[in-house]
Amino acid sequence: MSTLKVGVIGCGSIAKYRHLPEYHANKQVEIVAVCDIVEERAEKMAAQYGAKAFVDYKEVLKLKEVDAISVCLPNYLHAPVSIDALNAGKHVLCEKPMATSKEEAEAMIQAANINEKTLMIAHNQRFVASHQTAKQIIDSGKLGKIYSFKTTFGHPGPEAWSVDGADSWFFNKKQAFIGAMGDLGVHKSDLMRYLLGEFTEVGAFIETNAKKDTEVDDNAVCILRTESGIVGTLTASWAYVSGGDNSTVIYGENGTLRLEADPEYSLIEEYRDGKVIHHKLDKIQTNEDGGQTNSHVIDHFVESISGNKEPLITGEEGLKSLKIILAALESQETKKIISLEQEV
Repeated sequence: MSTLKVGVIGCGSIAKYRHLPEYHANKQVEIVAVCDIVEERAEKMAAQYGAKAFVDYKEVLKLKEVDAISVCLPNYLHAPVSIDALNAGKHVLCEKPMATSKEEAEAMIQAANINEKTLMIAHNQRFVASHQTAKQIIDSGKLGKIYSFKTTFGHPGPEAWSVDGADSWFFNKKQAFIGAMGDLGVHKSDLMRYLLGEFTEVGAFIETNAKKDTEVDDNAVCILRTESGIVGTLTASWAYVSGGDNSTVIYGENGTLRLEADPEYSLIEEYRDGKVIHHKLDKIQTNEDGGQTNSHVIDHFVESISGNKEPLITGEEGLKSLKIILAALESQETKKIISLEQEV
């Protein structure tokens, strides 16, 4: 394959620590353009990666040489910018949550289909070694029937991670639309769908009780049921002040899987007969590692384009994971259990 020429729109932390270094490390890629409304940010990244700097993303989309775009912007811009990029004939890797509504997400999928371009959503949890191994174990039938699960993604909040600190768009309801549930919860809804199949019902308690001067959620606990009757909880929080928790526990007929729940072993299998298997696998990436780990998202995106293959997380997959979060918000508002329509 010839070199894939990419443009990165948005030069905040996710671009700085994930997209740009991972594109740079991929031998098949050349970063040709970076864009940010804060000119200084774009200039800095451009200098670092030998790219051109832009402040208007539409100028990047006019560049004939650009094959693919990473959309690393506040949530409310994901859909409009992705659609513009797809309509300009570019492949798109969009950060999560893919959109702020079902309609927006569907419009993104439609744009990808019409223009026959790749649309991938940057859900990285599927690529984590412990999660991939857990899927193999579950699919093999070794655990027997799956009964229940609990999955958590929490940390102290985006203040330390975001380039704008406490003034970040993450806390601005108009720009973010959703807080910890969109930042962290949607990762877990995607992971649990990957491991256990589709969900049919969602109930949730969602609060803003940890952060001041914001209307977005910072603590959420959801109850989920799959088509096959597996029930469990999904928690998303920006209030784990002593450090992050990115763990998942799956309870089956023959045993239990503990994923990212132990500081040393990424995956622990515990069986009814007393047998315990410890797996030392590649660590899950965290915001604290400063981009020292590879999320595998960029490599998979590049591989999908070069091999003309559908990516693991298509727009359709992104929408199904988003729908769980949207249903959780609806449950909080209506105080009802929400059924998920499965027409997608």
